[in-house]
Amino acid sequence: MILFVISYLAGVLTIVSPCILPVLPFAFARADQPFTRGILPMVIGMALTFSVVASLAAIGGSWAVQANEVGRWVALAVLALLGATLVSPRAAAFFTRPIVAVGNRLASSPEPEASSMGGSLLLGIAIGLLWAPCAGPILGLVLTGAALQGPDAKTALLLTAYAAGAATSIALAVLAGGRVLAAMKRTLGVGEHIRRGVGYAVLASVLAIGFGLDTGLLTQLSLAGTTGIEQRLLAGLGGEGAVAASQRLAENGGPWPTGTPAKLYRSPLPDRGAAPGFEGAVTWLNSGPLKAEELRGKVVLVNFWTYSCINCIRTLPYIRAWAEKYKDKGLVVVGVHTPEFAFEKSIGNIRQAIARFGITFPVAVDNDFRIWRAFRNSYWPAIYVVDAQGRIRHSHFGEGDEKQSERVIQDLLAETAGSRGASVGAVVPDMQGAQAPVDPARPARSGETYLGYEKASGFASPEPVAGDRSREYSLRTLPLNRWGLAGRWTVGAESAALDQPGGGIAFRFSARDLHLVLGPGPAGRPVRFLVTIDGVAPGADHGADIDAGGSGTISETRLYQLVRQAGDVRERSFEIRFLDAGAEAFAFTFG
Repeated sequence: MILFVISYLAGVLTIVSPCILPVLPFAFARADQPFTRGILPMVIGMALTFSVVASLAAIGGSWAVQANEVGRWVALAVLALLGATLVSPRAAAFFTRPIVAVGNRLASSPEPEASSMGGSLLLGIAIGLLWAPCAGPILGLVLTGAALQGPDAKTALLLTAYAAGAATSIALAVLAGGRVLAAMKRTLGVGEHIRRGVGYAVLASVLAIGFGLDTGLLTQLSLAGTTGIEQRLLAGLGGEGAVAASQRLAENGGPWPTGTPAKLYRSPLPDRGAAPGFEGAVTWLNSGPLKAEELRGKVVLVNFWTYSCINCIRTLPYIRAWAEKYKDKGLVVVGVHTPEFAFEKSIGNIRQAIARFGITFPVAVDNDFRIWRAFRNSYWPAIYVVDAQGRIRHSHFGEGDEKQSERVIQDLLAETAGSRGASVGAVVPDMQGAQAPVDPARPARSGETYLGYEKASGFASPEPVAGDRSREYSLRTLPLNRWGLAGRWTVGAESAALDQPGGGIAFRFSARDLHLVLGPGPAGRPVRFLVTIDGVAPGADHGADIDAGGSGTISETRLYQLVRQAGDVRERSFEIRFLDAGAEAFAFTFG
């Protein structure tokens, strides 16, 4: 009963939160209507719809979230129509189709007789679909209980109490606002201007919600101002009863603590929307398929990578270390392998890469880019951190800033636990070979360079590229960041393939590390090669995949580290000569 009262009061407090601003114009569109036929049906529809949607989202899995997203867009369309009819009576008269007629019924009228309870109820349902309150400690406690216990009358009642509190404060605000508007109409004669002003406010709110301001910027502002109020409310009214109630909600291993609810922790990280699932995976490695509902209650780190990407390779030691360090604290790491080159679609190649990099966490193979598109991702590597309610709270693209990403993980684990524990230090992974981080004191002046004609740049052989045809190429003196071919090659869209033994590739570069993505070609036979730097054996500057004399062998299609300079970084001339035919070269990368 105490939690019921607290939930209701927390709902009432939403009126002082910026999160409520986008839906207020919709409510004020009914401010000049009779209470019983205009305002009351609207707030009832809002409260019931929010309660149902919140309950389904907590217990129903990804399908419920997707259904709600569809409902939100339908509601936005209806409310945009409402705004248009308020702004322009001529527009309201022009629209005659059935769906527009619904909007006309929603539009307020100067005549009380035109008020429709059905229209008000429909408006309330639309508001309930759109309203995204800031999940402070109290609402977070209720939603967690719903997620843990499934369809439960108690948690559904608490959600209804929260929605009823919000509806109460909105109804009081609309009643007070209605009296002010009525007085302005009587004394100033500006009824039509007020009507249009409300219409413009409605259209502005539609745009704000459509662009996600209600769950982005306003969420951050609201949390800063209202979380402390909710915590004081829990402390002041909760007492031992609220403590016992929170314990009962978490009795099935839930993430909320059994300590004083006043200390429930809410991370200030913004809510960036619902995380997509992994339904697009063609297969899973290291685990069976993972579904969104199975991950509810866990913090999930999603890592987009591909095994020949040097930036991904240098990020993997941190991903592995986080997976190991926090697996018993509620973190689940999911790798999403999305290929850049065609050879990276081979399940066998991906398995070999997983073994080579020591990856033990689940990997979804995203050969069709379905998960990539669902996340609207554009980068290798990319990480998304998802909270226990399935909401994206952080993302980072490219390598670097690992300490900040780990702080995000710790923060969301603390939020899931309900309180912040002692400060935990950052991981210090063992990083060898190509996985070693870049040296800020020795920055690279050379960047990723593709050899296939589809993305090639910096080609400097005298002969022009003959796409998809065998041709003899030759080398000449190269300026910085230019490359060339020697011997007979067939340059394809993604790679250059050597047709005869003895051919080579040269690159004038400036970086500590030089890597080259190489493969043994369709035949799969090992290809021997020899590397020189400035015309001599690399010696101490050799990479992890060759010896000091420069000798190496292509045994599989992957990234090979060929140069790691031991001294100062300066311009150097790199050349690789292949002793056997069949080699394929895809891209240079540097570090």
